[in-house]
Amino acid sequence: MGVNLRDLVKPVKIPLERLAGRTLAVDAYNALYQFLAIIRGERGEHLMDRQGRVTSHLSGLFYRNINLLELGIKPIYILDGKPPTLKTIEIQRRRAVKKEAVKLYSKALARGDLAEARKYAQATSYLQDYMVEDTKRMLDLLGIPWIDAPSEGEATAAYLTKIGVATDAASQDFDALLFGAARLVRNVTVSGRRKLPGRNVYVNVEPEEIEMKRLLELLGVSCEQLVDIGILVGTDFNPDGFKRIGPVTALKYVKKYGRLEKIVSIKEELQKIDYQAIREIFLHPEVTEPKKKVEWSPPDRGKVIAFLCGERAFSEDRVNRALERLEKVEQERSESLEKWF
Repeated sequence: MGVNLRDLVKPVKIPLERLAGRTLAVDAYNALYQFLAIIRGERGEHLMDRQGRVTSHLSGLFYRNINLLELGIKPIYILDGKPPTLKTIEIQRRRAVKKEAVKLYSKALARGDLAEARKYAQATSYLQDYMVEDTKRMLDLLGIPWIDAPSEGEATAAYLTKIGVATDAASQDFDALLFGAARLVRNVTVSGRRKLPGRNVYVNVEPEEIEMKRLLELLGVSCEQLVDIGILVGTDFNPDGFKRIGPVTALKYVKKYGRLEKIVSIKEELQKIDYQAIREIFLHPEVTEPKKKVEWSPPDRGKVIAFLCGERAFSEDRVNRALERLEKVEQERSESLEKWF
């Protein structure tokens, strides 16, 4: 779910090219679920190899990262660790939503409604263990660093922006802001021409950025107060939030009273959740630093082709063309740099 701050943040839309030269700490699971949802066949089915293994995530990882590297954008992927205990209710809710979506997907297929089937299919994705191992292997072959977070991936992504390892946290959710990210960029893994769910309408999805310093100045709150706003609206750790309180009302309450404990009208509801523990998760999360210097290296062409084409039935022609495109750009960059020496 993630925290809903849409009505408060004022994201700035930017072309993907404007991210050139930046280092993005990417919320890996968030990106993988996007790939699994979007990259599907006509009937809503995942892309698969000859053995029936899902390859939609690999397709997204390969082609999207080739595009990012080609533009001079350096990603670091952060993979989730063990979720906090307080996230249990939200995890159970997500599972229930997926189960219901599976039923609706089957019914839509049975009546031949492929548009509806594809819509429901996008909500049925599960990230399986072999997909995570695929992800690490794919990133290694592409020369892209990745980090196993001890808990929430967005927390470590946000932390990397604080210590200067990354310039931005990249995720579709706004949670990275509650974790204190210096800057958040959205739509990085889904930018481009996209079809709106359930409608025969296409839109151009552009990246958008939110700078934490500017956001806090705009709202007139502190980092701690932003977390309280999130708790009022609802987070993964208290998904229901508070009755009749949306982002705008939450902001008014926090600016008027300063802290959750001082808001008289929510006193009884507040006692039903462990709000201090939720604050602690966001303000002092479990994070990890890279064990060594973060470095990128050129893709291993032979091993990429052996993995994607030899093992997972990708088109060798398409994979080769993508790699050649990146190699050409890197060569041009190298030659341009040499002119200065």
